[in-house]
Amino acid sequence: MAPNDSAHTTEEARDLVAGRRKAARYLVPVGVAGVAAATIGLVPALAASGDPDLPKISAQQLIEKIAASDAQQLSGTVKIKTDLGLPSFGGLGSFAPKGGGGKGGSASPDSKLMELASGSHTLRVAADGPDKQKLSVLDKASEYSLVHSGDDVWAYDSASNEVYHSKRAGDGKKELGGDAAKRHGHPGKAPESLPTTPKALAEQALKAVDPTTSVTVDGTSHVAGRDAYQLVIKPKQSGTTIGAIRIAVDAKNGVPLKFTLAPSGGGKAVIDAGFTKVDFGKPSASTFDFTPPKGAKVTQDDGKTHADKGGRGFKGAPGSEFKGANVIGEGWNSIARLDVPGGKGIPTAPSGKGGKGDVPPEARKFLDSLGDKVTGKFGSGTVFKTRLINALVTDDGKVFVGAVNKDALVNAANAAGAAK
Repeated sequence: MAPNDSAHTTEEARDLVAGRRKAARYLVPVGVAGVAAATIGLVPALAASGDPDLPKISAQQLIEKIAASDAQQLSGTVKIKTDLGLPSFGGLGSFAPKGGGGKGGSASPDSKLMELASGSHTLRVAADGPDKQKLSVLDKASEYSLVHSGDDVWAYDSASNEVYHSKRAGDGKKELGGDAAKRHGHPGKAPESLPTTPKALAEQALKAVDPTTSVTVDGTSHVAGRDAYQLVIKPKQSGTTIGAIRIAVDAKNGVPLKFTLAPSGGGKAVIDAGFTKVDFGKPSASTFDFTPPKGAKVTQDDGKTHADKGGRGFKGAPGSEFKGANVIGEGWNSIARLDVPGGKGIPTAPSGKGGKGDVPPEARKFLDSLGDKVTGKFGSGTVFKTRLINALVTDDGKVFVGAVNKDALVNAANAAGAAK
């Protein structure tokens, strides 16, 4: 059917989203640190069997509908696929992290959920209000589950038979009370740096709505058996790696059902996440029960493991995730400039027999496979590329990073050098 009437959003629309966004979340936003957090994707949900005939709606009205959505109960299946265009991490061999991530053990969410940053995954999700959520990552021979129930967060990795437990600080609890709870990010809540659901991804993308952005309604679709409007977010600027973001919004309750991020260079989606099954009824109370299996190793997290860690993940328009950094440009062309401690560039590999270097040859080879050598008025450096986020690391220890192409990074480095 013909697309719905569309409208470009403005600063007013952005403010509306910020002002009316509901505090209650209906799914667990689980996290991993770094750029990988921005890069979840999905296999297409269900094949469309003809677009539904829905009342016309403007882009601003649809954004209002998302912001007003208060669905807090659901259960369903989400498909996730990531295509950053990165080489396999298996080439690092023995230099890859062991045991899933240090102090938290292999069941720690921050370490285990890093696996969602690449490949295809199936998630089972359930929620009953802001204090009861469950997310399970299904593998061929194992399952990883993250359960938030009241003050407790439990995680269980069936492959290693390990359990992770974190308890929210309560009044009068010395070990995690008062300032400690603030410093450690309120243990008892799931980490939030990696959005793993269409709703969480959509909320981050809508933060990008500003004068550098076009937002339109582009027709309708069926997703997981439900009628949906298609909201399309596109940068007006050139030079960004982001081509368009498409969000399928439930026509009845305003819940984002599917999220797809297409790169400006074309090809398959970098990020494409959506429900294949969804039910907005109340899940069974037993869904959120958890008791460590007999013989499982239990790791208790006192909150100190994650102190001062602030993985940011995908935060909509590049630049909004670079708080505290020197930001060059605006909107989708924002580039963060940072300094490497010690003023050094990329670590070196050993040279010659008995030579010394900063990293093993295998790790250096992996780094080189990601980067292109570049030169300019700034000097020389290496551009590390993915299909979404690129970074220029100069030989004198400056870093320029953003969802922009290589030329934009080199131009930013040249301008920064000329401004000295």
